[in-house]
Amino acid sequence: MKLKLIIILTIMFLIIPIIFNACNNKKNDRNEIQILDEQTNEIYTCPMHPSVVSDRAGACPVCGMALVKQTNRKNASVEDLAMLQSISLSPTQRVIANVATETVKIQTINRKINTVGIVDFAEPNLATVTARFSGRIEKVHVDYTGKLVSKNQPLFEIYSPALISAQKEFLLAVKNSQDAMIEASLDRLQYYFGLSEQQISDLKKNQKALYTIAFHSPISGTVISKEIQEGQYVDEGMILYKLADLSKVWVYLEVYEKDIQFVKVGSEVQLTTESYPNESFVGKVTFIEPVVNSETRTVRVRTEFNNSTGKLKPQMYVTAQILTQSKNTIVIPSPAVIYTGKRKVVWVEVKENTFEPRDVIIGIETDNLNEIISGLNVGDKVVVTGGYLLDSESQLKYSGSTGGHNVHSVNVEKNITSHLNTKLSKEVTVIVDGGYSPSTIYAKKGQKLTINFERHDNVKCTDEVLFPDFKIKKYLTPHQTTVIEITPMRAGEFRFHCGMDMLEGKVIVYE
Repeated sequence: MKLKLIIILTIMFLIIPIIFNACNNKKNDRNEIQILDEQTNEIYTCPMHPSVVSDRAGACPVCGMALVKQTNRKNASVEDLAMLQSISLSPTQRVIANVATETVKIQTINRKINTVGIVDFAEPNLATVTARFSGRIEKVHVDYTGKLVSKNQPLFEIYSPALISAQKEFLLAVKNSQDAMIEASLDRLQYYFGLSEQQISDLKKNQKALYTIAFHSPISGTVISKEIQEGQYVDEGMILYKLADLSKVWVYLEVYEKDIQFVKVGSEVQLTTESYPNESFVGKVTFIEPVVNSETRTVRVRTEFNNSTGKLKPQMYVTAQILTQSKNTIVIPSPAVIYTGKRKVVWVEVKENTFEPRDVIIGIETDNLNEIISGLNVGDKVVVTGGYLLDSESQLKYSGSTGGHNVHSVNVEKNITSHLNTKLSKEVTVIVDGGYSPSTIYAKKGQKLTINFERHDNVKCTDEVLFPDFKIKKYLTPHQTTVIEITPMRAGEFRFHCGMDMLEGKVIVYE
């Protein structure tokens, strides 16, 4: 019995390790299969649009960029996400991506409010010449609209029986030394018929009523309206001439209600015109209207400009910048800021060739500089060119797997090279429908770029598109395509925007 028990126990000790070992081998086999499956389950995604995922190679349906192969991985842990915040490049990759940095510093900055407007007459410099009494125009001295006149220059001569009678009454009163009659007839000649002191003096001296009386210009300026001809009969109160002194003009600007808080009476204004694109005119704000236009959501601001050269003409369209009070603050170059929906991101070089994104809050924005309220410190190195490539690579890295640093390093260069090869456009179509789509265009330095603006809306804001750096301003006809051609001769980011500067896009130019 004991011998039997010993044999059974011996057999069990021999069998159990064999079974356990076999189970382990099965488990290991399953793990190897799972790992192999994870490694071989490959997906393809777009570097610029990480939401685009495919199980085979091809082109992105959004931008046409070549899809990049990635390995399907597990969801990233918190540590993984922290690691994915930074992008590291080799020196070669940095050159390919054209990544350049500048140091954050404190600098004086002026907020510039871009707007558009129209030139108009300065109301205090307008004059209207009307008929003081009924009569017939005997002679016209200023005989065409647009003629320059000086103050007291004769405009026309008029005949009127009533005027002749009034002169005779005055001469009779003077002859008879009737003081009361003299005063009454003198007042009538001066205030009703409009005779000057010189004309009354001549009347006294000559003792003869004049058949016609000449009327003179009340100001020096330009004839903007002439309503009479020789031989024409006119009635009392009829407008005969309109005159304007154009040595000073008003310019009415439309400022959006979000910007009106920064505009003050006395603020400096700089404007340019299509007629003189290389010349800037300087004026100041003189009045801010108290109401908002319910249709355009703008406030009309009146500005005043000296116009001794006569280059600013009434009804001329202008582009203007209103300069607000300057301040010393932390600033960075405008191209460093990447707009990603509601966020504003700046890429910072935290150590040599290693970059991480920072969310920033922006204050004053100008053409070249942006004020930083929070998110950066003085001395930080921010990326001013190549930031969009880093941002797209960061999105791709997050959407991919933890396939190892070496795989990612290889993909960085492939992604950047693929991006440059596929995104540098020679021709692109931009849909204008309450905005610009796409709003970012990539181009090559020295290569002509054709942009077809296909306008689908009728919004007033999108009537015009402006490329300030290329001195281009064009009207976009609704439901038609307008072609604009530019040839950028330097690398960088170039802004374009609507006529009211509400909608905007960028042309990013690479070497």
